Amino acid sequence: MNSESNEYPQLHPTVENLSQAIFTVNRHAKTAPDPKFLYRVKHDALQKLLKEGKAKKIGLHYSRNPKNSQQQSDVLVKCGNYTFHLPPSKEDFSQLPHLGNLDQSVRNPKATISLNQAKKLLVSYIGLKEEHHSSHQKKQRYEKPVFKKLGESYF
Repeated sequence: MNSESNEYPQLHPTVENLSQAIFTVNRHAKTAPDPKFLYRVKHDALQKLLKEGKAKKIGLHYSRNPKNSQQQSDVLVKCGNYTFHLPPSKEDFSQLPHLGNLDQSVRNPKATISLNQAKKLLVSYIGLKEEHHSSHQKKQRYEKPVFKKLGESYF
């Protein structure tokens, strides 16, 4: 574990480093078996950048993958040279212009930050106390169900 910290130089939380880290985390979250932690880190980091004025909400896009086949919109956020989507708040619908469908030809630049570097940078930036990631938690052992005879109490 210590060799990892020597392997990569310490990244400073500049807008460019943070936006690359969010891009890396977001890219990996799309294919992760349990993406909740990664999406939480992305969301919290973008919210903090918006609050600090280092990122800006541009408008609303129709979602490419709407839930339950219902039309849905996402907020387009610009941070450095990167753009991201976040779930909208009620205020976003009245304050932001709707940009229609997502332009498939617009792409974010390549990021040079590894997933481990990105997670470390974002977790320290947002001040997350402890990394609650599913692979770090013990898996619960399967226990066979216990069947009671008819009329017996389960308590």
